[in-house]
Amino acid sequence: MIKFFRKVRQKLLKENRFNKYVLYAIGEIVLVVIGILIALQINNWNENRKEKSEVSSVLKNLYDEFTANKTLIKTTKLETASVKKVGLDLMQLFGKSKEEIITKNPDSLLYLVLEPGDFRASENTINDLVQSGRLKLLSNKKLKEQLYKWQSTLKDFDAGYNRIEIKIDEDILPYLSKNYALKDIDKYGDLKWKKPSNLKVDKFKIFSDIEFENILDDYLYRISTTQITIDDLEKIIDNILIETNQ
Repeated sequence: MIKFFRKVRQKLLKENRFNKYVLYAIGEIVLVVIGILIALQINNWNENRKEKSEVSSVLKNLYDEFTANKTLIKTTKLETASVKKVGLDLMQLFGKSKEEIITKNPDSLLYLVLEPGDFRASENTINDLVQSGRLKLLSNKKLKEQLYKWQSTLKDFDAGYNRIEIKIDEDILPYLSKNYALKDIDKYGDLKWKKPSNLKVDKFKIFSDIEFENILDDYLYRISTTQITIDDLEKIIDNILIETNQ
């Protein structure tokens, strides 16, 4: 094709038909420009197709990831509610007689109350989006808003859960170590002791001690605060699933 145009130009020049040559040259330039524009259009179309495919893949990965998080948060919610109920049952034992306390099996209650539900969210997709800068691919403003909200709320949960663990490690366990038989509690855990502690300790004294009541009260307050954050996380997950359900 290029050889054909070159021959035409040479023929026009030889025939000294300058005006026609100029027009022909302009026409040739127009054709070249049109060809370039078509090539750019095709390239843009390919890029748009690739971007749409990538967005579709991202949405699917987010949907799958938050579907898994939905299952995890439900388990955490149930575990946390169970721990709170056990804690409330323990609070009812303060000021009660030894005989009444024994019927409630405080050993098992103390074991269960020290097992708060944790939540280890799956964040591979969202972390990859943020770190790679591909979050800008998402044009859905509501989805992006929920993803940002998810990250900040998850940090709140982690901080709240950390406060619960600190309460156990720095207050509850040190107190029980001095005033209770941990062996009697651990028989309900992995150690599965067959017999209680042989040492004489008045375990039931803790239920007449204002210090332990205050420690447990503060612990339950932290549990309740974390429950609110868990509910917020669950709502965010539901919103993200709605926005990513293709």
